Amino acid sequence: MITLLCKIFIKDCNNTQDLAVRKRYGELCGIVGIGLNLFLFAGKLVAGLFSHSVSVIADALNNLSDSAASIVTIIGFKASAKKPDAAHPFGHGRIEYIAALIVSFFILTMGWELFKSSLDSIRSNTPLDASLFTIITLIVSIFIKLYMFIYNSRIGKKIKSKAMEATSKDSLCDMVSTMVVLACILTTMLVPTIKIPLDGIAGILVSLFIFYNGINSILDTINPLLGSKADPEFVSEIEKEAMKHTPIRGIHDLIVHDYGPGRTMISLHAEVPGDRNIFDLHEAIDNAEVAISKKFNCDITIHLDPIDVSNPETSSLKTIVSDFAKTLDKNITIHDLRIVPGKEHTNVIFDAVHPYSCTMSREELSNALVQRIKDYNPTYNAIVHIDEPFF
Repeated sequence: MITLLCKIFIKDCNNTQDLAVRKRYGELCGIVGIGLNLFLFAGKLVAGLFSHSVSVIADALNNLSDSAASIVTIIGFKASAKKPDAAHPFGHGRIEYIAALIVSFFILTMGWELFKSSLDSIRSNTPLDASLFTIITLIVSIFIKLYMFIYNSRIGKKIKSKAMEATSKDSLCDMVSTMVVLACILTTMLVPTIKIPLDGIAGILVSLFIFYNGINSILDTINPLLGSKADPEFVSEIEKEAMKHTPIRGIHDLIVHDYGPGRTMISLHAEVPGDRNIFDLHEAIDNAEVAISKKFNCDITIHLDPIDVSNPETSSLKTIVSDFAKTLDKNITIHDLRIVPGKEHTNVIFDAVHPYSCTMSREELSNALVQRIKDYNPTYNAIVHIDEPFF
């Protein structure tokens, strides 16, 4: 159903990098979610009241809160699509992450409410009076929530939306909770002599599961707000595209700033032959920026780093230093190495990336590299700059 609705109501629905298309996906899925959740709320509320089941009523209220969460998601998509302004020159894309965070708190709130209701149910040990209507309602709910999980998860990945991924997790929680409630009701019906308050116990188990998913959803949403590490696959694709431009021999110091879907700022350093015409190099770098910007729907700035490609001593020394660095930590990389002859000594200048996995301090790493170069050639004076591992 959702696929057909997307084709009908979303023009150019396959162009998911377009912010207007993303917004329409979010709005459509949110509206469908509101409708389905209100339908489930009404059915479960009636079933819960007639069967005196606190877990079914709590499940109904959970669906009502899901409708409110869908409204938050729609508002998030609308607000995040606003164009940049003087106060927010990078746009409003991160509002979508805030919307996902609010949805995550909805999940935790319902988990807490279900936990309290379940404790009350265990204390009172109110007998269940389940009917066929209750059973059918819960079975239908399971299949509807499974469908909502599938389409929210699929479209969330398609448009890279944290809000929709949070909603898909919420749907999964609802499906599992309803399955547990159904299992307990069936057990109570099939074994009427059982004295254990299965309804309340089921509610507590479900609430713990909801808590777990809510906390994971919050962590997934907070990371991009704080500034998480760029996706290694994305970094690899950027490097492949940059290396297609002939003068570029390598890239480093790549930084990805995520201001929300469709609002990515990238900067990187590109190594180019130092003996080439500067105007030709500048044109090549401009071409690379345009190509990467179009392919990945981002803004990018490339800094030009000239390197000596004709000096065999430079290449040999870089290999020696790189191999030695790998013995200290396999993730250490060396770049921008150049040899500058002087009257009294020869300066060897380069950058080294200090990875988070390295147990050595920045100073210890620098001293080790300096000593390695001194051992290789006592006339060399190493000047090492330690970089942070942005990717």
